[in-house]
Amino acid sequence: MSRLPLIVALAGLLAACDQNMDVQPRYSEYSRAPLFRGSVLRRPPANTVARDDLEREKAASTKPALSAELLARGRARFGIFCSPCHGAGGDGNGVIVQRGMPRPTSYHDDRLLAADDQHFFDVITNGYGAMYSYAARVPPRDRWAITAYIRALQLSRHASLDDVPPDERARLESSP
Repeated sequence: MSRLPLIVALAGLLAACDQNMDVQPRYSEYSRAPLFRGSVLRRPPANTVARDDLEREKAASTKPALSAELLARGRARFGIFCSPCHGAGGDGNGVIVQRGMPRPTSYHDDRLLAADDQHFFDVITNGYGAMYSYAARVPPRDRWAITAYIRALQLSRHASLDDVPPDERARLESSP
């Protein structure tokens, strides 16, 4: 009677030693599957929304208010994702460009000075020219922060004394 569990366990182990355990049949992603009557890749059910898609869509369509925190976040994200190609000042002379990659247009170019904020957000999202999409790497709120920082870079290069608030202007004019 004590041999019966041992025999059953041994029979189970021997039955599991099939070649299909090492090499299992599978379909390639784009091949036809007879089981599904079409492609192996299946369409999602109608009206399906991926997790976090609604929040991501809302964040992408809602431009946050300009604040010091947003600019600080934009500066940090710009330094990580943008400055290797665009350079710290946005001139298009980053370290990657110095190693042979095509030079991106300077943010201080007249065409980009006239572009609206949505243009920069869309370029970060979808890519442009040699630049690939950062949609999977940079969340929408950070894309808006980078856009705000790009605007600050442009303003800092092309600002005049008339752009400074009156109380700050008096302080600047009085300092040596």
